[in-house]
Amino acid sequence: MVLSEVLKAVVLGGVEGLTEFLPVSSTGHLLLVGHFLGFESKGKTFEVLIQLGAILAILLVYAHKIASIILGLGSDPKARRFVAAVLVAFLPAMIIGAFAYPFIKAVLFNPLIVCTMLIAGGLVLLAVDDLAPKPTFDDAMDMPLRAALGVGFCQCLAMIPGVSRSGATIVSAMFFGASKRAAAEFSFFLAMPTMAGAFAYDLYKNYKLLEFNDVALIVIGFIAAFVAGLFVVRGFLQFVSKHGFAFFAWWRIVVGVAGLAGLYLLG
Repeated sequence: MVLSEVLKAVVLGGVEGLTEFLPVSSTGHLLLVGHFLGFESKGKTFEVLIQLGAILAILLVYAHKIASIILGLGSDPKARRFVAAVLVAFLPAMIIGAFAYPFIKAVLFNPLIVCTMLIAGGLVLLAVDDLAPKPTFDDAMDMPLRAALGVGFCQCLAMIPGVSRSGATIVSAMFFGASKRAAAEFSFFLAMPTMAGAFAYDLYKNYKLLEFNDVALIVIGFIAAFVAGLFVVRGFLQFVSKHGFAFFAWWRIVVGVAGLAGLYLLG
């Protein structure tokens, strides 16, 4: 395992952790950065498996609240309803993702598609602050089951790299009545089963292809994603509550345009 590959794994892990919970598409960023760094992973497995680092980051940040919800399942109807809402929202991605997995990996993991979706998603985010209806609830635990199912179907759009899982779930939750903070927090909780499921399914499909160097790079990327993810999760809710999504919209557009220019000039 050469030093340059280790550095690439650190950079890509950092990119994963910094972008996973922001509405900018972590997979899109990973594919673009990996493309221009010349990083290739077998079956694009590295990009999926390092998400475990980001999952553990959010589990650590929300450990107290998760424990409180679990302990309250026997006595607190609100806790039971919230867990049900997260599971209902997870179901569409679990079912559609399993059937669409070969097509997603073979066709959609494409830098040109990523750049196009980054720009399109940025334009959507620019409109969100003005078009979203007035919030009807400010606590993620008040998410109605019907709205949770709608969020779950919208999350499936993020199977197209560049769309952004967090972006799709946050925007749809806001249109179902969640405040910016509640939408972002529900997206965080929905990320746990969704990303864990993607990790487990991809590992099951590709573990026979992995060699020692592949596993070592995944571990390095996982650690970098975990550390970077801690910083993002702690500050994102407060930032979005105060400033909205315009910053992330322009971020997407700039990265998408720069990516298209890079693909045209460098290939």
